[in-house]
Amino acid sequence: MKNLLLTLFCLPAFVLAQQTYVPDDNFEQALIDLNIDSILNDSVTTSNINNLTSLDVSNKFIQNLVGIEDFTDLEILKCQGNLLTYFLDLSQNTALNILDVSDNSLDYINLSQNSNLSSLDCQNNFLSSLSLINNSAILILNCSNNQLASLDIRNGSNTNFYSFNCTNNPSLYCIDVDNVADSDIKWTVDNGSIDPTMSFSTNCATAFGCTDAIACNYNSIATIDDGS
Repeated sequence: MKNLLLTLFCLPAFVLAQQTYVPDDNFEQALIDLNIDSILNDSVTTSNINNLTSLDVSNKFIQNLVGIEDFTDLEILKCQGNLLTYFLDLSQNTALNILDVSDNSLDYINLSQNSNLSSLDCQNNFLSSLSLINNSAILILNCSNNQLASLDIRNGSNTNFYSFNCTNNPSLYCIDVDNVADSDIKWTVDNGSIDPTMSFSTNCATAFGCTDAIACNYNSIATIDDGS
């Protein structure tokens, strides 16, 4: 009975002391500098982070953000100018509204669960593809200076964008959009939104082909001439 009472007495303290694994020392040190953590030991008390709505850990030489998944109330995340590489999964940060991951070395970002995202700055990375089909709240997008070959923003809300930049992606020739006519008017070479080699389509998978109506290989579905 004595052991049982002791266990019950200690249980609340155990629950309150739940820890989140943070293996990147520079990430944890940034949390210490913000008085969110206190000891560099690869972990942070979960209750210190799961109610935070804003986090700025820019320019801290961080190589990975493992542990960010427990920042479940996070609305603003700024982590630009770090050493982030490969894959960034923010699928657990569903409250995220503003995200700045610019000036890193990311290959891929999972934003499929971030339906509240309104501003994304991911310029100066190594992204080869980017899909925002589940991000109908997006208003601001800067994905310039990447290695994009695919950009899909068919989320039903393209006409709501008021800032768009995808320049300096040499392999990006076609951008999937909701409304080609609207995109042609709003996003131009002259206003710095796109490069001269880029075009818009509602389906880039079928956009390329011969658009010459008198050619023997004319493709009536194609909207972008591929020179064939």
